[in-house]
Amino acid sequence: MSNSAIPKEQTAAYERWEPTSFGTVGTGKKKIEPGVVLPTAMQLEEIQRQAHDEGYQAGYQEGAQRMAALLNTMEQALQQADQDIAQDLLSLSLEVARQMVQQMLKTNPEILLNTIREAISSLPHFNQGAHLVLHPDDATMVRASMGEQLAHTGWKIFEDAQITRGGARVETAHSQIDATLENRWQRIVAAIGQDSSWIQE
Repeated sequence: MSNSAIPKEQTAAYERWEPTSFGTVGTGKKKIEPGVVLPTAMQLEEIQRQAHDEGYQAGYQEGAQRMAALLNTMEQALQQADQDIAQDLLSLSLEVARQMVQQMLKTNPEILLNTIREAISSLPHFNQGAHLVLHPDDATMVRASMGEQLAHTGWKIFEDAQITRGGARVETAHSQIDATLENRWQRIVAAIGQDSSWIQE
């Protein structure tokens, strides 16, 4: 390598080199357009605070809407649960009542006599050929308790093993009363808006 120096005449004038700034054009120095006022630190803080407050409000409203929707869903679920529980309780009550009636008819079959008296009294007087249709076991009991009274008024007792004990049919030439347990039960449950059949044990 040579140590020879470059003569002064051959060198250009000395200029300080500065790197070009990204985002500026030309000389590398930032230019501020005339009339543009940059925000102060206080103004920047205020802008940041407003942005924060707006974000908080938007988040709060969205959260409140979600909470309201959740509460509405929970309220509907609770109402449905209340209805389901009420229906279950009603079904259970009907089942208990049905079993109690069956048990009462087994231990005290004479309560059928009241049903027969009510059915007979609901028919017009002077029915020719009127008769009762009963379960054979009930027919024996009715003949023993009311046989003479029924015979005196022209009533006859017929047996039908298809009729559940505790029930009866009252038939005349012009009318019929279905006082079977199944029919009476159906009228009771229909009166409370239910659909429950009498199930024999």
